[in-house]
Formats: sequence, C-alpha cells, structure tokens
Amino acid sequence: MQGPAVFMDISLEDQAQELRKYFKSLGAEISEEKSPKGIEDDLHKIVGVCDVCFKENNEADIDAILNSIVSIMVSIPLERGENLILAFSQRLTKAPGPKLGMVALQSLWRLYNNLESNSPLRYHVYYHVIELAARVGSVGEVFKGVDQLKREFTTCPPSNEQMQKLYRLLHQVLKDQNSELASKVMIELLGTYTDENASYAREDAIKCIVTALADPNTFLLDPLLALKPVRFLEGELIHDLLNIFVSEKLSSYQAFYKNHKEFVQSQGLNHEQNIKKMRILSFMQMAESNPEITFDEIISELQIEEKNVEAFIIEVLKTRLVRARMDQAARCVRVASTMHRTFGRAQWAQLRDVLLAWRANVHNAHESMKSVAAAQIEYNVQQQKP
Repeated sequence: MQGPAVFMDISLEDQAQELRKYFKSLGAEISEEKSPKGIEDDLHKIVGVCDVCFKENNEADIDAILNSIVSIMVSIPLERGENLILAFSQRLTKAPGPKLGMVALQSLWRLYNNLESNSPLRYHVYYHVIELAARVGSVGEVFKGVDQLKREFTTCPPSNEQMQKLYRLLHQVLKDQNSELASKVMIELLGTYTDENASYAREDAIKCIVTALADPNTFLLDPLLALKPVRFLEGELIHDLLNIFVSEKLSSYQAFYKNHKEFVQSQGLNHEQNIKKMRILSFMQMAESNPEITFDEIISELQIEEKNVEAFIIEVLKTRLVRARMDQAARCVRVASTMHRTFGRAQWAQLRDVLLAWRANVHNAHESMKSVAAAQIEYNVQQQKP
C-alpha cells in the first residue's frame, strides 16, 4: 500500500492529485486524475472519501493527510464552502476510537483556527469540534467558559438559533462532567429567549432548573426566577420546587417531597442530595438573622443527629458561604458573615446601610487624622520659637 505523500513545495493542484492517489491506494472510490472543473471539485471528491484514511495504523500519517486537506481548504476561495466544511467535519466526528478521535479533533481544531475570524463557517466547525471533543473526553481543552465562547464569535456572531443549538449541545456534554459550568451554559441559553418566544423554551427551562438543583456546588438560585422562560413555568411543580430551594426551609422541601415524590424522582433528582443541600441553605438563612446559633437549634431546625452536628458545620464552612467559628464548649456557632440566599430590596437596603456606615467611619478617621496633624504642626511651631 502506498504511504502518505509529503506535501512540500508543490502547488495546491498537485497536492490535491497526490491526495487522490493516496486515497485511491487505500481502496477509495476516487479517480487519480485531477478534475477538469478545478481544485474545488478535487477537494469535494477528496472530502467525500477522507475517512478512508482511518484504515491506516499510523496516527502520524493520518494527521499529515488530514492536515493536507485542511491546508488546501483554507487556501482557496470556496463557493461551496459550507457544504465542503460540513461534510469534512461530519466525517471526522465519526473517527473510530479515542486515539483516532483525538487526531481528528486536532485537525478540526486546526481548521477552525485557520478560518478567517469573520467567516460564518467557523460556527459549524466549532459545533463539530465540541461533538468530537465530547467523544474523546476533551471538551475542557476547547471550551473554557461562556465568556470565552462569546469572544470566539465576536467578529461574526452566529444567529440566535445557532447559539441556542450550541448551548444545548454544550449543556448535554457538560452536565455529567462539570455541572456548575453546565448550569451557566443553560442560564445563558435561557437568556437568548425574549418575551415573544419564551414560552417555547419550556424544556430548556426545566433542564436549567434541574441542573442547578442537582449541582452540589450551586446554592444561589434566586437569579433563575428572573429568567423569562422560567417565569412561564409559574404554577407548575418544577417552579414550586425551585422556589423552595430559593427561599424556604428544609421542612418545606420535606412536605413537597411527601406530596410529590414521584415527580422529584421523574426529574432525576436525588432526594438525599436534595436534603443535604436544603440543610445548608436553611443554615444560611438562620445565619442571616442570628449571629449565634446553638447546636440545639441546628438539631431541631435541620433535623440532624447530635453526633453529626460538628461534621455538618465543617461541611458548611467548606462551602465558604458562611464565615463562622464553632464553639464546641459553648455548643454554638458564632457567625461572622453569610451569603444571602436572595438579594432583593431588603438586602440592597442593608448593603446601603453598611456602605453609609463605612463612609462615616472613613470620614471620622480622616477628620481625626487632620486634627492630629494640625496639633503636631502647632507643636512644632511652638518648639521653634525662641
């Protein structure tokens, strides 16, 4: 079998012909001769059989072949660019096995980075990059977060529908690997809907709520209630459940679960994990108005056995949502500060009072320093008099 050619110092047309010969040698249904229609037609035929190279055993050779195709693809104006790039991307996403999948991913990523920043084709390649990266467990290598994603398409933003499709894909591949990032992606997806079409985002809104509730590291859920598609769920059980996690106590969740056990389970939510999360949220709420919380109050309010109280407090402190000190001798927790579960008018008023007090303290300190400085100056003047 003919080995892969080395494409150096030859024209794109000759490079395409060498690729034709190479794929023909692997048994692909392709002619070795150049197309009379030009190099774009050559490229169309080559892309149609490019996945035949996965029969090779040498990953470096496959990488070189795919790199050659990419180099031609980004070097010529493409009248049928979208169809060619879509076909190439789709074939590479079917690379068998993780090793060849990684080779194909590198080639797709190379194509993406070599397309003009204002090319609308970048979106299509990026979508398939995510698909392939998910297969080989490398999503984190290409997707760093929502802000980075937006920067990728600053010059040529995709349509709203395209971004919704991409956000759904990202949520799907992230939800079992990075639930916190998956929640951020889903919130971004819901933010793409308007008052006019928010009612069509019902399934996305439910997924967003469930992902946030299931994420062991997401505790501030209040912002979800402001999302238009979530507001359309008012009156439904999933919206009632979200409200419990936003502002109510453990007892409210237990009453909801007692009446709607099958619903909670149908959403894929784990009851024990829900209890664990609601205990932390309820403790945060207790800490908002109580600078000192006794062990007995924790045992009663959060339904925790006495032997588990200290372990629970340590777990809460690890979240850094509450800053406190445990006094084992006095059997209490002394709260320094806590994150608020909701941030409404009352919290803004409290923040205003804190800032006003801080400004007054700074002003008083400044005036005191002025008095001290004036006294020192007067003293120095008196000392210099004969």
